[in-house]
Amino acid sequence: MRVSLTFSRRQFLKSSLGFGAWLYIWRASRSVAQLPIESKFDLAQPLIQAPSAPEVWPRFRQDLAEWREQARRSSRYSDARYGEESAQWTRSSFSSCFLMLCDAEFYDQRAGRFKADEFLDAAEQDFGGFDSLLLWHAYPRIGADDRNQFDFYRDMPGGLNGLREVVRQCRHRGVRALIVYKPWDVGTRREAVADVDALGDLVRAIEADGVYLDTMPEAPEGLRAALDGIRPGLVIEGEGVLPLEHVYDHQMSWAQYFEDSKAPGILKNKWFERRHMMHQTARWRRDRSEQLHIAWMNGSGMVVWENVFGSWVGWSARDRSMLRTMLPIQRRFAALFSGEGWTPLIRTEAANVYATLWESAGIRLWTLVNRADTPISGLLLKVPAARDAAYYDICAGQALSPRLQEGMVYLQGMLAPRGIAGFVAGPSASLGPDFPHFLATQRGLYHRGAMSTDFPTRPVVLREQPHEIAGQIHAHHHNMMKIPSARVTLRMQLKTRECGFYGNEMDHDELYGNFHKPRTFERTLVLSAYAIDVAPVTNAQYAEFLLATQYEPRFSTNFLRHWIGGKPPAGKEDHPVVYVCLDDARAYAQWAGKVIPTEDQWQYAAQGQTGWRYPWGNTMEPGRCNGGDTGTTTSVTAFPDGRSPFGCYDMCGNVWEWTESERTDGRTRFCMIRGGSYYAAQGSHWYMDGGPQPVDFAAKFLLMWPGLDRCATIGFRCVARLLD
Repeated sequence: MRVSLTFSRRQFLKSSLGFGAWLYIWRASRSVAQLPIESKFDLAQPLIQAPSAPEVWPRFRQDLAEWREQARRSSRYSDARYGEESAQWTRSSFSSCFLMLCDAEFYDQRAGRFKADEFLDAAEQDFGGFDSLLLWHAYPRIGADDRNQFDFYRDMPGGLNGLREVVRQCRHRGVRALIVYKPWDVGTRREAVADVDALGDLVRAIEADGVYLDTMPEAPEGLRAALDGIRPGLVIEGEGVLPLEHVYDHQMSWAQYFEDSKAPGILKNKWFERRHMMHQTARWRRDRSEQLHIAWMNGSGMVVWENVFGSWVGWSARDRSMLRTMLPIQRRFAALFSGEGWTPLIRTEAANVYATLWESAGIRLWTLVNRADTPISGLLLKVPAARDAAYYDICAGQALSPRLQEGMVYLQGMLAPRGIAGFVAGPSASLGPDFPHFLATQRGLYHRGAMSTDFPTRPVVLREQPHEIAGQIHAHHHNMMKIPSARVTLRMQLKTRECGFYGNEMDHDELYGNFHKPRTFERTLVLSAYAIDVAPVTNAQYAEFLLATQYEPRFSTNFLRHWIGGKPPAGKEDHPVVYVCLDDARAYAQWAGKVIPTEDQWQYAAQGQTGWRYPWGNTMEPGRCNGGDTGTTTSVTAFPDGRSPFGCYDMCGNVWEWTESERTDGRTRFCMIRGGSYYAAQGSHWYMDGGPQPVDFAAKFLLMWPGLDRCATIGFRCVARLLD
């Protein structure tokens, strides 16, 4: 029976421990018969909140140990997979990069090649290197046409062979690569086989090291068996909270937005299975210190994710420095961080400083965090002395000569605001012959450290607008509508999606408070007089261009994919040309002595001076546009009742249209497409916007390379400048 503690109301009110600590003391004082172990923690949460008062930490640790023992025993837990040699790499896979394959630092658009080595070299300098990559591909582009998530991998530069070469380059450097599965992708083209079989085929084809589950905490039925049938060591990592009963066969999982207590909490799944690797992330937060603290105190990893679906959320210099310091220690002592000698919440000698002890085979390692926004220095820990032990500050890379008094060693050091520290103790021989070199490397990292928490902004630059070629306009003038010069105020809407808007206007609170809601932008400008094509460029017109110029794109993947034998499909000569990328459209426009319209030119031609939401008025009306009833494109003049105030056809529905709005922040290229299309993927709000759209609606379309940018649902029209 445990000793019962009672407190008067006056004692409680005078206490400086706070309600949470006293509640824990009260709970901890009750007998096992009175209070089951499960009720002492909120086990519905993935991170077990820790009490703030040091007085109750011993009881807290005992309760944690009892819960773990009971949970493993009652579930008849088997750790067989964690013992397999082929899966040992997960124990030291501390740094996981969420990689947008269209990231300009990874894919060179001009050279047309992936830059795996250059990307990983830069990661060594910036973050301390990556241990694994998540090869992200489809979202937020998927749904523009009926290509599914597997098609997006197949249509990458070089196809699956190109991706296999990327995976091999990564593995040569000790970096693993995972493909991504999107269980919500049920509204695009279906594969001839089940998703788990398609995933297995993909893993086999590119030699991936496992599968990451988008929006899904644990694997769908059959995936684990499918991967086991390919080769040993393939892992599954889920996004949501991994149920405890699946820890045995999911060696890794995400710890996304796990809210911590003031005293560092305990990752439930990591405590249950010490070899389970968890990666912390809170992707829209610009301050990563809380996630870094969780990782440092729990012996777990981090997700490095700066290009968030096309939105820039870069790491501050301070947070990069912290990760660079942590990772070499975590990798070197991975056996400690995945072993049984984990003692959380060791008493420290400084306010706002918390520590964890890791020990095995005579080596003790302490990880410390500073929860304060001010630096802390001086005495940090008093620890029992050990015979023949040497002491080191492993973050600063320094040997220590600590004071010894009454069998206790006094460890001093310095923690930056919201910073970390670490000490290691043990016989010099047990630390390894290369330990002095390791210290020297850490010392260099320490001196490279930076304190700035400023957000590393990236300006978004609009591509310089091309100019018309004079002297060729007259040949095509009869198919254009004249738009007089005007001073206009244009309002445009973008749906709040994770790919962002025109620049870096989005933050965490804005996104999650307004997800999938429209955001309005407004511009007042003077438009010079111009002429715009009365309808989108047709298959027949594009065929005329090819005959006249013998144009061949540098990369031909999916170019005019819908044509048959190099000619437009019979009966679709006057349908809008599709499967052309922005550069294919520009090439046509240059031949015609024109350019692609800007967003403003396109919108004004579509809505006129009235500012209508649709070319014909303010409400959607049947029979005015191609809304998808036929499941394909229609003639560009099929809907005369849907013409704009200036007489333009097909400015709503049928196909999206390219605009000359290409922008880049140096990592992501994108442009805005307008008008909507006949196609709309059904079944998930994660798909890109589809169907006919109001003329003031813009969709942000991430640009990758021609093979992906060419879609069944995107065409274009041209404009030319006119003199008043």
